[in-house]
Amino acid sequence: MSDERIENVIIIGSGPAGWTAAIYAARARLDPLVIEGGPSKEMIPGGQLMFTTEVANFPGLPEGVDGQALMARMKEQAVRFDTRVVTDDVVEVDTSVRPFRLVTRYSGEFRARSVIVATGARANWLGLHNEERLARTGGGVSACAVCDGALPAFRNARLAVVGGGDSAMEEAVYLSKYASEVFLIHRRDSFRASKIMADRVLSNPKIRVLWNRAVVDVRGDDFITGVQLRDTVTGATEELEVGGLFIAIGHTPNTSFLGGQIDLHSNGYIKVSPGRTCTSVPGVFAAGDAMDDYYRQAITAAGTGCMAALEAERYLDDLV
Repeated sequence: MSDERIENVIIIGSGPAGWTAAIYAARARLDPLVIEGGPSKEMIPGGQLMFTTEVANFPGLPEGVDGQALMARMKEQAVRFDTRVVTDDVVEVDTSVRPFRLVTRYSGEFRARSVIVATGARANWLGLHNEERLARTGGGVSACAVCDGALPAFRNARLAVVGGGDSAMEEAVYLSKYASEVFLIHRRDSFRASKIMADRVLSNPKIRVLWNRAVVDVRGDDFITGVQLRDTVTGATEELEVGGLFIAIGHTPNTSFLGGQIDLHSNGYIKVSPGRTCTSVPGVFAAGDAMDDYYRQAITAAGTGCMAALEAERYLDDLV
């Protein structure tokens, strides 16, 4: 693209936040450009929902929807209103100049009066081959109990959660509503979770904690049948039969490309004004999981995408 063109708004990212922002910006006649990202081992355009076979909790879709289909429809809606799309990664941002300068891996340099960062976050996985394969194919491995735990495949099943922080505690307690039994697998002999969350787990009769255990293999072809555990103290291995595995060892926001150009929290998530999407740099807004380390749901991401587009529109109006 020529450096002479200055975009009103560039949206970085293509999950629910990015496409919702694009829909609102396009309908406001801002002629948005979405830089949707490129495919990699960890992420593909469309975000985490591209690895979700059934989204059953998105309002207005009572029968549920395939994650990839949902993202395709969001993109189609944005493009219908003349959103332009570049399939590439932003690798550098310069917020010290106006218009802002964005550099992509292959497509060159872009300039924009406003920017919406909606690059999301990626789940941290154990790194086991069969874990990743079954997660991608809907084979009973997930990184979000709230998203998937109530699905029929997991009801009255023996389920396992891996982790020792507050997120793992929340996942285990949530799953106990549906499972016959929940195994909480933790590689140490004490939790790093807050005491109140740990107490909820330890007092729940449906949750059994397996201390000093690490998952070293995931069993199953089309669907998970169990996991192999290694005792982190003795080195002994054992098999645990389960019908679902939920990985709760955290998420990593996709914000490293920002290079310190806007303020981040210590965990890498973008700092925004309370109840807003404004970042530390006027004209730069953040939406979705790149700024949300608490809810991490498709519907909340879409909501903040709407907010960011409205805030960008008002910001641009004030520039005139």
